[in-house]
Amino acid sequence: MSQLVRSKYPLSDDDKNRIAKAVELAEKKTSGEIATALIKESSDYAVYELSFSLMAGFIYFSILLIFYPAVSSWVENLFWSSQSWYVTALYGLTTILLIGLTYFFSNLPFVDRLIVPRRIMEEKVRSRAMQHFAESGVYSTRDHTGILIFISLLERRVEVLADKGISEKIPQDQWDSLVADLSAAIKAGAMADGLCQAVESCGKKLSGHFPIKADDTNELSNSVDILES
Repeated sequence: MSQLVRSKYPLSDDDKNRIAKAVELAEKKTSGEIATALIKESSDYAVYELSFSLMAGFIYFSILLIFYPAVSSWVENLFWSSQSWYVTALYGLTTILLIGLTYFFSNLPFVDRLIVPRRIMEEKVRSRAMQHFAESGVYSTRDHTGILIFISLLERRVEVLADKGISEKIPQDQWDSLVADLSAAIKAGAMADGLCQAVESCGKKLSGHFPIKADDTNELSNSVDILES
């Protein structure tokens, strides 16, 4: 239950309050618990960034070797007295510099999305969503009727995770539809509106199967969790 999203829009305090209020209103009609979370990136992808940088350095060094005679001649003409190790030093220093610059720029989100396989990003977002699902207590509500709406910005993905009490009664395609609608809202720059609508939709779906109980208590925070990592 995930889909590609695009966003550069952080949530303001007003947005967060609106989302929390939407959760509160939705949960007044159901014993289900709705949680929302937003994270900048689900993984640092350092191994892919480093591998990409080293590959760029290898390619650069290989190209320099092809032009060794021309580079040697250029170095000799550049200095009054050229030493044989000058070319070696030039090759080594520029290769290291290129690797460093490539690694620096590979940390930019749009570069990460180019060099990291989409399948890997999907797995990382899913894994991070499941981690938060457990850490936030969504999995341990009284009737196992917790649901998590998880947004990961760098990967541009949305995940919806439902506990077993919900998944036994509500088919996956209904959550896929919710994810598609939320993704479209985020692409349009309306993340807060999309989240409020997604929460409202969750509440309607849950109320049909899990109506509010007389002894119902609010087991999870209504606020959207802004995760650092």
